[in-house]
Amino acid sequence: MSSRRDGSDRQLALLLPALAATLALAVLLSLSSGRYPLPPLEVLQYLAATVGAAGMDESRQALIGNLLWDIRAPRIAAALLVGAALSTSGAAYQAVFMNPLVSPGLLGVLAGASFGAALGLLLSKSWLLVQLLAFAGGVGAVALALVLARVQQDRSLLMLILTGIISAAFFTALLSIVKFLADPINQLPTIVHWLMGSLAQTDGAVVARMAAPILAGIAIMLVWCKQLDALAMGEDEARALGVDVPRVRGWVIFGATLSSALTVALAGMVGWIGLVVPHVARLLVGPQSHRLLPASALLGGVFLILVDTGARTLHSAELPLGVLTELIGIPVFVIVLRNAQKAWA
Repeated sequence: MSSRRDGSDRQLALLLPALAATLALAVLLSLSSGRYPLPPLEVLQYLAATVGAAGMDESRQALIGNLLWDIRAPRIAAALLVGAALSTSGAAYQAVFMNPLVSPGLLGVLAGASFGAALGLLLSKSWLLVQLLAFAGGVGAVALALVLARVQQDRSLLMLILTGIISAAFFTALLSIVKFLADPINQLPTIVHWLMGSLAQTDGAVVARMAAPILAGIAIMLVWCKQLDALAMGEDEARALGVDVPRVRGWVIFGATLSSALTVALAGMVGWIGLVVPHVARLLVGPQSHRLLPASALLGGVFLILVDTGARTLHSAELPLGVLTELIGIPVFVIVLRNAQKAWA
């Protein structure tokens, strides 16, 4: 029995490096794909040439360098950040609320961030303002949910979920008002396109500005992995083990809110990743948060990099990223649903 368990632990330990290798392959594929495709071996040759490990014609190296670093690399980095943040947030929310149907939109985060982004597009053409208002809207939605729960003098998980639904509905209504007030010729199409999800506006400066806070949110969730494992056994059991349940819940919700709200500021509405990817990761590495959260981050990054590669290569006009994630995520969720039910039984 012990040897069988040791073998299972070794397999699980090898899964994270395997997922990291899969991520590297996805990045290579995405770097090679686009309107101007490059052979993957040439991309590897260029990367080797940049560190002096291989030779390459200077003019060709300059052309490839401009294509990779100025155009494709920032977009791939953004897809990795968004996919990892949404997937990790979904896994953390599911652990905190002990509910397999929880996603980053639970407390109204995505609805509030969408309202903020749409308001920014209505008021200004500055993408920095759009991103700031998207983040502010996401945080405001969570704050509203927490205030409503406190007003009810009920700190149960059920009440927090219900107030989150109320907050999401409120900010969805505000978003509808913004759409109604927008200029139907110049502003409304931009708002609708943004809400469908896209990385077309991403550049190196935007990624550099957003990377640190998104990674900070992911790091906060990872710090509390062991406490999340205790919380999964139930609040009473966690308290018996010395876990400060309100503190853990507060920090994890803060980290998930921070990272998931910023994904809307970076890429618009990208749905289903935070719901589907944690279930797939759970089937691969089990329910323990110290494995589940890193696996979710890697899988989410792989998934969104591949989907974004398809969005910019499958058609002459770029396809909406959020629409593709939903079209792919829904059948995947149906496939894993039966096994997911067993995992939460």
